[in-house]
Amino acid sequence: MSDGVRCMWMRGGTSKGGYFLADDLPADTAERDRFLLRAMGSPDKRQIDGMGGADPLTSKVAVVQKSTRPGVDVDYLFLQVFVDQPIVTDAQNCGNILAGVGPFVIERGLVEASGETSDVRIFMENTGQIAVANVATPGGQVTYDGDARIDGVPGTAAAVPIAFEETAGSSCGALLPTGNVVDVIDGVDVTMIDNGMPCVVMRAVDLGIAGDEEPSVLEADDTLRNRLEAIRLKAGPMMNLGDVAEKSVPKMTMVSKARAGGAIATRTFIPHRCHSAIGVLGAVSVATACLLPHGPAAELADTGEGRERSLSVEHPSGEMTVIATLGDDGAVQRAAILRTARKLFDGVVFGD
Repeated sequence: MSDGVRCMWMRGGTSKGGYFLADDLPADTAERDRFLLRAMGSPDKRQIDGMGGADPLTSKVAVVQKSTRPGVDVDYLFLQVFVDQPIVTDAQNCGNILAGVGPFVIERGLVEASGETSDVRIFMENTGQIAVANVATPGGQVTYDGDARIDGVPGTAAAVPIAFEETAGSSCGALLPTGNVVDVIDGVDVTMIDNGMPCVVMRAVDLGIAGDEEPSVLEADDTLRNRLEAIRLKAGPMMNLGDVAEKSVPKMTMVSKARAGGAIATRTFIPHRCHSAIGVLGAVSVATACLLPHGPAAELADTGEGRERSLSVEHPSGEMTVIATLGDDGAVQRAAILRTARKLFDGVVFGD
């Protein structure tokens, strides 16, 4: 590894990280993780000796390879590199980093551009599900310039719409892993749900907050953090995730009534830092919770009517809209979301 490893650094959605071809990384998992920790500069809260940005949202990795699965273009493995612990985990997916996978694989030649826009079918190894990303490719080349704007990212960029299908229970084995819309943990009503991202959804007021506080304020509240972690540790086994003490799931989302015309307002711990926005698949899971017959989110949400629902999930830096298509039974069959991505550099990164 002394000569460095080929890598493209990209912003995907509201996250940022390194994109690697699987063949360019060590085949041995332990050796790969050691390299990624060094490349990111972990464990160190500043990540001063690496490329990480001292935040979970900027300490992420995509590992991609050509797929051998029928009807799939590429396989994508997401890895979360912890900032201040020597941990690299594949226990969750990331829909923000996913937004950069389509452009990356076209740039690397794994997928050929097919017109003004190109669909890339992506198998998400973390959860065993498929996403379809639509990438702007005018003239057969990826472009990152465009008019799409997403909250949490300055400026505009080319739109990358992403559709998710059959994501229910991707990590926990069922949309509602306990079989209940509402469970009670430590006296708090919770909906434990997995529609692409395992989440524990609770009313903000039940945790003693209004639900519109700045993330820094919530992070400084040790009583809140300790209470959330106690609930999370109990929720893990109930969600078929086992001991989650060293895992980055489930996410802990506190909900309240929308304040800016959306469907629901959120504050999410991921799990130990308060997200400055909300994860893509976390938004899908929360939007799905809003569409349940009852529960903390459903009782507070404005979800509209019809087979196709547009749910604006408000978060600290704006909103994220989830387009949910419902089946005859009222269950969410398909969810789509708009993201953007931008290439930041292409070269080699060093981990020795």
